Amino acid sequence: MTTHELPSVAGSGEWMGGADLSAPNSGAGAGQRLRRGARVWMVVVIAALAALSVLAWQGLRPPSAEMREQVHVIPKGTWARRIAGENLDVLPQTIRLTMGVQDILVLINHDDVPQLFGPVLMMPGQSFRLPFNLASEYQFTCTAHVSGYLTVIVAPEPPWWKLFLARMSQRLGLRG
Repeated sequence: MTTHELPSVAGSGEWMGGADLSAPNSGAGAGQRLRRGARVWMVVVIAALAALSVLAWQGLRPPSAEMREQVHVIPKGTWARRIAGENLDVLPQTIRLTMGVQDILVLINHDDVPQLFGPVLMMPGQSFRLPFNLASEYQFTCTAHVSGYLTVIVAPEPPWWKLFLARMSQRLGLRG
């Protein structure tokens, strides 16, 4: 008859699934703490990736038409003030737009008389919306200017990272 010896509890660690119970922080408790720590890090990484995905979507999705508009208003009384001799420019001499960021010019005529912008006659209370599809410099006839002309400069679409920053600032309400 043969006898079998059981390994000692503080032995080589072959008994009880390989855990060396003689070492501090050993056994099932250390393994559970390790697994719990890994789960916490996994949750943190997943949450960070989700937040970055939402941020990337906000910056990379195309802006709405309203966000791409640059609006200029011809105020009431502009023509009367000009006839009275006032040297008055109610619109900037040069309007700068950027493809993919702000590439739609909107003019609103609140004056009491019609205003001419390029070939378009805007009656009092009317607005005119002009989207640009090509980066270039444009000259328009404009009766709201003393000089009679308005220049619109449309810059090319910026690199993706500048476009991302511009769109994020628009969505956060930081655009000028």
